[in-house]
Order: sequence, then structure tokens, then C-alpha cells
Amino acid sequence: MAAGMYLEHYLDSIENLPFELQRNFNLMRDLDQRTEDLKGQIDSLAKEYTANARTLSSEQKLSILKQIQQSYSKCKEFGDDKVQLAMQTYEMVDKHIRRLDTDLARFEADLKEKQIESTDYDSTSSKGKKGVGEFNSPSNNFGNVHPSDVLDMPVDPNEPTYCLCHQVSYGEMIGCDNTDCSIEWFHFACVGLTTKPRGKWYCPRCSQDRKRK
Repeated sequence: MAAGMYLEHYLDSIENLPFELQRNFNLMRDLDQRTEDLKGQIDSLAKEYTANARTLSSEQKLSILKQIQQSYSKCKEFGDDKVQLAMQTYEMVDKHIRRLDTDLARFEADLKEKQIESTDYDSTSSKGKKGVGEFNSPSNNFGNVHPSDVLDMPVDPNEPTYCLCHQVSYGEMIGCDNTDCSIEWFHFACVGLTTKPRGKWYCPRCSQDRKRK
């Protein structure tokens, strides 16, 4: 069920992606066609200038050269627009790839957590040291909230967000030991942790900053 929920959320998030990609590709193709049309005009103007250079007046020569320059400038604008569209398209796809990586990490953390809970339950049940009621009453219910449940919750704009994923607090979290860390708290799954590390721990950003110093 958890896997289905993760898949459903991800498919919902990429529902409009094909249409957005198609729109950007069509825009880039249109810019290519406009550029080719301008290049054809530049070639025609250049041939006209070369063939009639001796008979054209100074004003006519200047006018043709100005038209060529304007066409080149327009080609450059189209090229810059195409680069921006290409970067936007890349970032659009990369955002969904990062979302998928994060969801996979959370799903793996969910599976490990359930395996641990199942192992603990089996061991305690077989030894008869804990009753069912005692086992099902953890001291901190909020720590058992799954990422899939968080995605279903209505977002309170006043509730603070944490971690690299900019989500609300849920599950096990760890604090960065850098007192100047801008984020401070991180979900275990988002930083690749399954258990609390020994000693001081620094988040990926602060670790990179420390290495640069």
C-alpha cells in the first residue's frame, strides 16, 4: 500500500510534465525556424550587396549593412531564448528526478523501519515480555508518521519546514552541529541516515563548507 501511495503521488506530480516538455520543444523548434528564416534573409542581403556593390550609393550600402546587423542581432536573441528554454526544460526534468530520488529514499527508510518494527514485535512476542497493548502504545506517536502520510496532510502555511526537502517535521530527525546552519534539522531519509551517528554530525551543505575552509 505504501509503495502504491508513493507511486500515485509521483505520477500526480508528473501528470503535466509531458505537455510542458512538448510546449518547450515546440517553442524551441519555432525559434529554430525563425532563425533559419533570418539566415536566409541575411544571405539574400549579402548577395545583393556583393553583386551591386559598385552601383549602390553609400546610403544604400549603409541601409543593407544595417539590415544585416539587425538580422544578426535578432538571431542572437532567438539563440539566447532557446538556451533559456533548454535550461528551463533541464531544470524541470531534474526537479522531478530529485523528487523521485527523495521518494525512493523515504520509501526505503519506511521499509527498513517496518522491518525493524516487525523484528522487534516478533522477538518480544516470542519471549512474552510485552503485551499487545504495551507494544502498540509508543511514547512518541509523531515519530511514526510516514512520509506518504505527510504528503496527504493539508499544508499549514504557518507551520515551519525543515531539511533539504523543505517539508514539515516528521519521523526521525537529526540536527546539524553547525550553530550557523541555515536549515538546522533534517529527516533521516533525506540525508541517507538510518540510525543516529556517533559524535558530531554536519549536514551536506555545512560539510562542503567545512571542506572548503
